[in-house]
Amino acid sequence: MKETEVTSAPDLKEARKRGRLASRSQRVADISPSPFLLTWGAGKHYYIETFGCQMNVRDSEIIQGFLERIGMTPTSDASKADFALFNTCAIRENAEDHLWGELGHMKQYAQARPGMIVAVCGCMMQLEVPFRIVRERYPFVNLVFGTNNVDAIYPLLEDCIKSRHRVLNVVSNPGAILEGLPSKRMEPHRAFVNITYGCDKFCTYCIVPFTRGMQRSRRHEEVIAEVRDLVRHGYKEVTLLGQNVSSYGADLEDNPDFAGLLREVSDTGIARIRFMTSHPHDFTDEVFDVMAERPNVMPYLHLPIQSGSDHVLKLMNRSYDMAKYMHLVDLVKAKVPDIALTTDIIVGFPGETEEDFQQTLKAVRDCQYDSCFTFIFSPRPGTPAYKMKNNASPEEIQDRFNRLVELTESITAERAQRMVGKTVEVLFLYPSRKDKTMMSGYDPYQHLVHVKGDESLAGQIRRVKITASHAHSFLGELADE
Repeated sequence: MKETEVTSAPDLKEARKRGRLASRSQRVADISPSPFLLTWGAGKHYYIETFGCQMNVRDSEIIQGFLERIGMTPTSDASKADFALFNTCAIRENAEDHLWGELGHMKQYAQARPGMIVAVCGCMMQLEVPFRIVRERYPFVNLVFGTNNVDAIYPLLEDCIKSRHRVLNVVSNPGAILEGLPSKRMEPHRAFVNITYGCDKFCTYCIVPFTRGMQRSRRHEEVIAEVRDLVRHGYKEVTLLGQNVSSYGADLEDNPDFAGLLREVSDTGIARIRFMTSHPHDFTDEVFDVMAERPNVMPYLHLPIQSGSDHVLKLMNRSYDMAKYMHLVDLVKAKVPDIALTTDIIVGFPGETEEDFQQTLKAVRDCQYDSCFTFIFSPRPGTPAYKMKNNASPEEIQDRFNRLVELTESITAERAQRMVGKTVEVLFLYPSRKDKTMMSGYDPYQHLVHVKGDESLAGQIRRVKITASHAHSFLGELADE
């Protein structure tokens, strides 16, 4: 077994600490690879598998940027990789199970190729138990780092290669935001743009405030510069990202709030703007004014409700009640009448009764979501909800989940059917995965649309008449020819 060099391990007590950073100025990163890494990386291949949210996808794009700067190229075959990385998610238990399964496959590849570097990073590695499992049970994993030290990949990788030791380095304190990191975008027409990192909400079920740290907002000048650069390179759509975009700028002085930032991004002339995820507690009415006024801000809003019961929302520490939530829903529908509304819902949270669940069903009927992301509560070690007693049996929870899915799917199908016959603008992206004679793209409402066509449509925004609904996707025909 290789010697293990643990230079820094995750510490939840450290991760819980909050307060203003000593310096709020975002440093411009000047990170260059050493001659050793440039020689080592030339001609080698990397493989990256990303679990979880768009924030993880954006981290993987930055890691790709680092790797390609030393001459590495991507491969879709993990068995042929010289460097294989798994960027992990800690939101639900099944994401952890997925990693263990993937690492089980990697063992034979690592044994067959002694020089292969197997790495694990991301949110799971910010937690003490998964970190310990990797350290003790997966000795072929050479390199481990977390969400807070992605920028340290060069020295960590070089140490791993030169010392022939396992290098495990996870930093619990997030530090300042680094600007100017390398990046290899995964798509040529749409891009993710971080506007905040971390979260200070501490919902009782959520591990993100520990894995991603305290909220830090990027200065608006940096965000706008990134969007303008994307426009110059032909990008048509940006999605502004954060664990809670609604509170953007609250931790900075002399900086616009989220509504102000949205206006500035709109002024860049980018064809399409989306944002996620929003927290109902911090949402301001002015955001809806911007959505109504600016045609390049898409009429789509993901507004997590989690539960329709005030009792459960209080147990979750969601910091809003249903009156506040429904005010937002009514307001956005009044100001943006064609809004597409989606949400997240957790079933079986500890303390949820059948009466609470019925209130969630009522909220779903009242809100008429275009789609819902539904989950059975997954207890996360380190969160307050992990120790809460659940008064419902697994069978009762599964029954509630089934009833919720039945309701949400029926509403989704009904709302989707109303789209048939309408003409929408679609940003085409890639050939359909099931039928290569079809091109796929998204309309303003984040609906997936398939149209007969070839790859010459990629990157174009075209008018499409919807001809058929498959509930979660649509068929259409070009209407501007």
